[in-house]
Order: sequence, then C-alpha cells, then structure tokens
Amino acid sequence: MTSQQQQQSASIPGNELRLSWKLTAEGIAKSADELMTKSKAVHDAVGALKPDEVTYENVIKTLADGDCEYSVRRNNLDFVQHVFSDKAMRDASVEADKKLSEFDVEMSMRQDVFDTLVTFQKKQGDGLKPEASRYLERLIKLGKRNGLHLPKEKQEKIKTIKKRMSDLGIDFNKNLNEENTILEFTVEELAGLPEDFVKNLEKTEDGKCKVSLKYPHYFPCMKKARNQETRKKLEIAFHSRCMKENSAILEELVKLRHEKAEILGYSTHAEFVLEMRMAKDPKAVSTFLQQLSEKLRPLQAEEVKLFLEYKKDECEKFGFEFDNKINMWDYRYFMNMAEEKKYAVDHDKLKEYFPMDVVTKGLLEIYQELLSLKFEEVPAADVWQQDVKMYSVCEQDTGSLLGYFYLDLYPREGKYGHAACFGLQPGCLLADGNRQISVAAMVANFTKPTPDHPSLLTHDEVETYFHEFGHVMHQICSKADFCLFSGTSVERDFVEAPSQMLENWCWEKEPLCRMSAHYKDGSSIPDDMLKKLLRSRTANAGVFNLRQILLGTFDQTIHTQAEADTAALFGKLSKEILGIESSPNTNMSASFGHLAGGYDAQYYGYLWSEVFSMDMFYSRFSKEGVMNPKVGQDYRKCILQPGGTLDADVMLKNFLGREPNQEAFLHSKGL
Repeated sequence: MTSQQQQQSASIPGNELRLSWKLTAEGIAKSADELMTKSKAVHDAVGALKPDEVTYENVIKTLADGDCEYSVRRNNLDFVQHVFSDKAMRDASVEADKKLSEFDVEMSMRQDVFDTLVTFQKKQGDGLKPEASRYLERLIKLGKRNGLHLPKEKQEKIKTIKKRMSDLGIDFNKNLNEENTILEFTVEELAGLPEDFVKNLEKTEDGKCKVSLKYPHYFPCMKKARNQETRKKLEIAFHSRCMKENSAILEELVKLRHEKAEILGYSTHAEFVLEMRMAKDPKAVSTFLQQLSEKLRPLQAEEVKLFLEYKKDECEKFGFEFDNKINMWDYRYFMNMAEEKKYAVDHDKLKEYFPMDVVTKGLLEIYQELLSLKFEEVPAADVWQQDVKMYSVCEQDTGSLLGYFYLDLYPREGKYGHAACFGLQPGCLLADGNRQISVAAMVANFTKPTPDHPSLLTHDEVETYFHEFGHVMHQICSKADFCLFSGTSVERDFVEAPSQMLENWCWEKEPLCRMSAHYKDGSSIPDDMLKKLLRSRTANAGVFNLRQILLGTFDQTIHTQAEADTAALFGKLSKEILGIESSPNTNMSASFGHLAGGYDAQYYGYLWSEVFSMDMFYSRFSKEGVMNPKVGQDYRKCILQPGGTLDADVMLKNFLGREPNQEAFLHSKGL
C-alpha cells in the first residue's frame, strides 16, 4: 500500500483499498508473473488433496480466498490498458492481460482441481450454506462446460481454442482503443453544427477543422451536419474502423466458438452460451426478437415516411440530390430533426441546462437519497489521471464504509472509447473473515470543458451517466460472500436491468430539475421545454429499437452457424430488419466491441432486460414515488444486494411480489 493510500486508510476507518496506480511497465509484467505463481500454488494445493483429505477449509475456502486476491490484482493490471495515457503502460497491460488470460484458461481446465471438487461434493456437499453450495455447483458446472468430463485430447483442443480466442478478443478491443483517424472539413462542410462545437475543434494550418471518430465528435456531426457528403464521409469512416484486422478477428472467433461448442456437445455457440442465461435457449431469443420486431414495424414505417418528407424538403432547400431513401448516414440526422420538429426539442438549447458539475452533483444526491447512502470525495486520492475523482460510499445511518468509486469522464488518446463501469475490487469475504469493500470505476467520454465553456451534456449523455452509475451502485451495494457472485455477476441477460431501470429518473420532472441549471445564470429548465422533452421519450422508437433488434439478430445469427461473412450478413440483415442498407465498403461489426468483449450471443440482453427494468419501475417506483426511500431500500435489498447469489427471476419476484410481465415495456415503447 502506498503512503497516500495509508493516509486515506487512516482518515476512513475500515478502508481496505488494495489497488495502486503507481505502476511501471516493468512492474506490471513482474506483478503478472508473481500473481500467476501465487494462484498456481493455490490450485496445486487443492488439486493434490487425496479423497480422504478434502474439507470445506482446504477446498472451498482455499479456492474462494484465492479468487478474492487474484481478482483484485488482476483487475488492477488489466484496467491500465483502458485508461492510462502512457502507451508503453497500455501495451504492458495488454501483454499482461494476454498472459493472465492464457493462465486463466490453464487454471479453468485443471482436471485435478475439478476431481477434488466432485469428491468434495459427494462427501460433504449436502451440508453447505446456500451460497457456498451455489459456489460449489457453479465451479463443477463451469468445469463441465470446459470439457473436464471429456477425454484428454478433447480437453487439450478446447484449451488451445480458448487461449486463441482470448488473444483475439484482446487484440480486437486494443485495435479499437488505439484507432485515431482524423477527418478534415471546412467550416462550410460542418454547417448545421453549433458554433461553439466548430469553434472548439482543432484546426489545420489551412484552417480546416479536425474531426475524430470519437463519440463527442462523431455523434454531434451525424445528428446536426446538414451536408450529406460530410455525414457520408464520417459514417463510412466510422463503420470501416479497424475493418481489415477486426473483420478477420471476428470471423475467426465465430469459427472457434462454434468448434468449441461442438466438442462440448452443443449444436451451436449460442446454445452453449444461453444455457447459463435467463433466456435458456436460442429459440426463446429468436421468438422474442421476431415478435418485438413485428410490433415495432408499423412505428418504423411511419417514422421513415416522415424522415423522407424531411429529406425531400432539405434537398430542395439546399440543392442536394434527393435519392428517395434513408441511408446509414441519414437516419441519426433525421431522427434528431423529428425530435426537434415533431416534439420541438432543441437538444443544443437543452444541453445548456446540463453542465457537468450540476449533473454530477444532482445525480450523486439522487442516488444517495434513493439508496440511503452517503458519498464523500476523497481528497488527494491516488488516481491514474489528474481529472479523475474518487469518492467513498458509506451507509447513511451507520456511517459504515461500503466501498469507493472513481469517475473518469472525459476522452483522451488511447482511452476506452465507450462508457462503462469497471469492477476493480469485488466486495466479498476475506480469508480472515472480514469483508473486503467494493471498488468500481465509471469510465466515459463526455465533451471536455473549454476555457469559454463548461462540459455540457446532451440529455442522451445524462441518461448514459445515470445508467453506468447504476452499474457502479450494483457493484458497491452487493453483499455476496464469494467473489464469484459479487456485484454485477448476475446472468448476462439481466445485468443491464438494474441500470436500465434507473434511466427512468432522466425522464421524471423532479430528478431532472435536481440535476440541471443553465450554465450561465443557474436558471431552471423552462416548463414547456421540459414537457416537450418528456413527451419525446417515444420519439423514433421504431427505428431505434429495430436497430437494437438488428444488432441482437446479427449476433445470434453468426453464433448459430459454423462461419460467417460478417460484412455481407450485416448488410443483408440491416436491409431486412432496419430497412436501411449498409454503406458501401463498411463493416459495422468490425467495431462492434461487445462481440469480442464478452457479449457474444448475448447482445439481445439489452432489450430482454429492459422488459424487467420497466416492470420494476412502473410497478413499484412509479406507483409509490420515484424518490421513495422505502422502495429504494427494497430495491437495494432485493435486486442490488444479492449480486449473483440468487437467480434473476427469484430476485425479480422478491421485488415485484409476482412474476414479471411485458406490459410496462410495451407501453414504454409507445405500443
């Protein structure tokens, strides 16, 4: 522990912060080697036990204690590749991640450890507490899903495939993180964009504006740039990012996943994955996506008809050629126009009421009140970048420490390009019986402040902030005994539901008023502007949700076959489902990080879990009060606190008092 961390420990009783950001590239490599040596010794000890020697202490407790220490140190080393400015550090982290991932494959396929677990289950498995029993069953299940019940040559084949897949996934995301294309446009080519946006862009020597493909540049341009050619150039560049290398990686991953599933006795990779999810099988997912698609199609047809009317008017007004169709580079622009015209929501005006400091203060206050927590900024915290902030989280009534979170909110070169919550230190029991506090980081890419302007968030970004912070709370409020079930370690098609549920606060008057104030004079959002925003919630629901269905269907399709031409398939499905053709010479899936980052055959989960999120919100919070701390406590107790110690359907039933249903979800889509 660094001296700075020791000072923090002294100031906050019970602090067990086991992370450090004072790292070197050499130190990362050395730490990874030490970590593997230590973890291997734990597995060796368990694997060497004779049948008459196995006990709870030397099997379950030994493995669980090893998990706990390994996960913190592993997360610490892994996280560097996503957030450090120094490229040498990021590269060292990637190399360590590859080594550790290969090591994870080796340890997950230890026949001796698996045999010890099976022996222990036969001998003592009946008398365990529920969570310990679930831990034992899960480890044995994972062993079988790794082929440890199969002949040795099949196990070796699986091991080789898993190591290769692990390296490919790391490379896929590294390529995206390192991607730094810059396009140059004249001020005239950026007509339609806010003046301050254009003014703050870096300029070339001949006065052209430099536009990157990072979110704070790309999305405003796609929504506001009037010039069709500007949008077309950006869209084609955006969806051909890393196309050559990542298309090849994804297509190799599809083959390897299918091959591994077949060796394990599953007909497809999707069948293998979904066995451990709420959906259970590919047919349930396919039915869900198809039925929802049919319900949304009439909405989409109306929306596209309106977009074409707008496009025709624009072309006549500005002398562009009208091709009588909506292209990939058009739909965000006309979605934005529909919101502005049909619902009269002026997003540029609206974001003036969402300066970052006001949103952050309001958001943190709402979460504290709702979940009965107390947050305090930690002064002079050990962080990886000067603008990162760290907060402690305590129980409101007792003051006992639950954990810490970091906020890393602005883009920089080499940084993870989306918004996400990273669990860094799982909350669970330590070897000595004390509880390890949970630590999480929220990483995002919101527009940076400038000398003239604070960082101003669009309403979409406020929603993203609220969503990802919901994951942070899930990490910190869970009270699992075992690291394996800590925080967001729930079924992957439920993991988004707790955060999606909390997005609803961005569509309610009281919370919105609490996290907004005009950046110049502190005035409130005018009532009529607020009403228009709230009314616009179902705007473009057809196009938006059919795009989610497209992504989910693409993911399911490639993972229910042996191989795929990803660009051709994405183009075909895009036309069939969304009614919009892919741009020429692009492959959106080459930058679809979810498919190499753990969401393979599971992207449908965003829509699937939204069904439950809406049911939770409308059935409890909407009826009993969105800031009702009693419902907030129930939510903490039933949904956040269990982590992965219970099945998601059990948690839902405990919170709702009944089986979940789709009514609220369909209502929220305007159906």
